[in-house]
Amino acid sequence: MPPRGEIPKPSVTRTTFPGDVPPTGVAAPRALATGVRAAGLTDSPAPRPLATLRAGLVLFVILTVLTGLIYPMLVTAIAQLVFPWQANGSLVNRRGQPVLQARAAVGSTLIGQYFSDPKYFWPRPSATAPVPYTAYHAATETCGTGSNWGPTNPLFLAAIRRRVARLRAADPGVKGPIPINLVTASASGLDPDISPAAALYQVPRVARARGLPVAEVRRLVKQFSHGRVLGLLGAPRVNVLKLNLALARLSR
Repeated sequence: MPPRGEIPKPSVTRTTFPGDVPPTGVAAPRALATGVRAAGLTDSPAPRPLATLRAGLVLFVILTVLTGLIYPMLVTAIAQLVFPWQANGSLVNRRGQPVLQARAAVGSTLIGQYFSDPKYFWPRPSATAPVPYTAYHAATETCGTGSNWGPTNPLFLAAIRRRVARLRAADPGVKGPIPINLVTASASGLDPDISPAAALYQVPRVARARGLPVAEVRRLVKQFSHGRVLGLLGAPRVNVLKLNLALARLSR
């Protein structure tokens, strides 16, 4: 009997089962230690510096060969076999036909070209003046780029006013609003396309300069207008170079 006032402690009997982990402080069975060593879970020595350096150099050489030689050569070979025209710059000749040789080309459908003659459709403005639409011009140290002017920059607003005045002077009979991409440059400064609205705005001037019916020039613009890619991506567009080449053939 426990002393008076003391609550008796219940006796607990612990039943052990096969596979039970021994309690803390009790040494692991010999079979468990043997299994750990057999599984290779024993402490391993720290790697040596030379071995680590050697592994890093081998990985560097492998990745350099894979990503710097094999992958570019593979992609280039596939492009030349499957998409030779696009891979060589999307060049066209005077008839608007794709060509692979640069000496037979008059331009690329991917890079804008500058037209200032009233007989041609004008592209978007280029920020690389006085030599517009150049990848790089050593004399002026300009290249294909946007102006980086914000919408409230006085220089940007002055450039817009000059472009508007030029378009109004070239088409005095056209009183409607001027499409925005005729007075603003693209981010690259090399955009080869304009919107169909920008091309249609120039139809009266081009038709008058070439002595062609307005309806015929308008039909040509619609013929070379393209919608959004897959009906979702991008915006409706007209390639200025292709349109002007077709226009030149039409005038003949």
